[in-house]
Amino acid sequence: MDSDDELRGASDSEIIYISSDGESSGGVGGAYGSGEEESDCGRDDYEVREEVASMREKRYVILTEKDIHERQEEGIRRVSSVFSIPRGSACILLRQYKWNISKLSDEWFADEERVRNSVGLPANGVIRPDCQKLTCGICFDGYSPSELSSASCGHFYCHECWEGYISASINDGAGCLALRCPEPSCTAMVLEETINRLAKDEDKVKYKQLLLHSYIEDSRKIKWCPAPDCTCAVEFLGDENYDVSCMCRFSFCWNCTEETHRPVSCETVSKWILKNSAESENVNWIIANSKPCPKCKKPIEKNQGCMHMTCRPPCNFQFCWLCLGPWSEHGSTTTGGNYACNRYESAKKQGIYDEAEAQRERAKNSLVRYTHYYERWASNQTSRQKAQADMQKFESENLAKLSDVLGIPETQLKFIPEAWSQIVECRRVLKWTYAYGYYLDDEAKSEFFVYLQGEAESGLERLHKCAEKDIHEFLPKADKTKLPSLQDFSEFRVKLAGLTSVTRTYFENLVQALEAGLEDVRGAGQSTSKRRSNDNAGANCKKPSARGRPGRNKAARTSR
Repeated sequence: MDSDDELRGASDSEIIYISSDGESSGGVGGAYGSGEEESDCGRDDYEVREEVASMREKRYVILTEKDIHERQEEGIRRVSSVFSIPRGSACILLRQYKWNISKLSDEWFADEERVRNSVGLPANGVIRPDCQKLTCGICFDGYSPSELSSASCGHFYCHECWEGYISASINDGAGCLALRCPEPSCTAMVLEETINRLAKDEDKVKYKQLLLHSYIEDSRKIKWCPAPDCTCAVEFLGDENYDVSCMCRFSFCWNCTEETHRPVSCETVSKWILKNSAESENVNWIIANSKPCPKCKKPIEKNQGCMHMTCRPPCNFQFCWLCLGPWSEHGSTTTGGNYACNRYESAKKQGIYDEAEAQRERAKNSLVRYTHYYERWASNQTSRQKAQADMQKFESENLAKLSDVLGIPETQLKFIPEAWSQIVECRRVLKWTYAYGYYLDDEAKSEFFVYLQGEAESGLERLHKCAEKDIHEFLPKADKTKLPSLQDFSEFRVKLAGLTSVTRTYFENLVQALEAGLEDVRGAGQSTSKRRSNDNAGANCKKPSARGRPGRNKAARTSR
């Protein structure tokens, strides 16, 4: 298994790092500065990325329901064989020990009797009384011994009561996997074969499904894929947080099971999602855009008209929107008319603001800032979904058409789906940078972050335009008679592959920089402060003659 450092090292060959002095060979801020010169990424670059992706995939395994069932059955068979116990008993033991065979084995061989007593697994089988008729412990009717069953404990109940008891437990959920004898004082566990023999068919199916799910939900290394309608699970083989991709193409964060959200942390994602779904922004909107009626205190929104407000019945109170005073004390000569209020303007000039007005101003500013980031977050999410649909359409429809028109095998057109895949991934990263920016409260870092984000948007738009619009020149159309030349398509390939490579490099650097907290900004700021202090100290000393080299000294000062 590859460690995190080894995996990072494997991908470092593609990454241009940011240096604190701004003199790196590319960096986040300069990845697009080179234009499209390195456009011919070729097969080598593609093979390197394939190798890196293959290494990453080794850190987790996708499990289908069939795989989970096979693993579960293998564990049950193993415990049954080693412990020399029936299958049902082995299943109960594993379920109680959360399918941890190692822990179960240690405790079983250390003290078998204690394990049996704690789990509710009697050592001896059921001994039926030697009598012709027995009484059911639930309905108290008399039955022959063959019409009664027990949970290996000696408490007998009729099959009809057992059926109702099991059905009620299964309908309540996963608690049925630890179902015990109906006798309150008895701790004997109800085995799976008892349920298969006495429960209804639909209840048997539910029980097996719950048993299968328990294998995943009791494990710390396996989780269900959170995508809707996906029945696969993911087994994680690493020790740190990591993004995983399921067979259904849904990628999610292993730690929080939310959609992949690099470069922001799980904590930031949690706060952002809560903020988007909570009522806090509704309250802010009400505070920012409405005022309470001075009489009944109901919030009122003013969206047009003059400052003369009349509350709805039964209140009907008339007041001034600006100063909230009674309208009877207002007039065209005393307070400035219907569209002004001298009292309010006078108080505003004197700096007299009540707390409600100050709160309203704060709410407006907060709402405007949140709306700015949320709209761009949501816009990139929409663009990402559209890009996913376009990618699927191209792979299912246009790829074969393009291959026929150009006479090129589909294997040589992989650079186009690869470009679309990169667009989808970059849209995801760009989306979450807006959540990152919303919670970034360092002014110096914010300025640098906005610059990096702007460069990312600009580069991604160029790639998106090339993949979405420029490709249409080569797709067959009903009104197009002239076939595209291979020379034109070759130039398009160089352009698209180059943009894909440059965009990938930039966004990888951007993610690393944001995950590191933009520490280079602080380092650069400290270096600048240090240079300035040195300059100030040197200003008090006698300066050496710079005769003969004025250009060099000027360039040095400019570079600071």
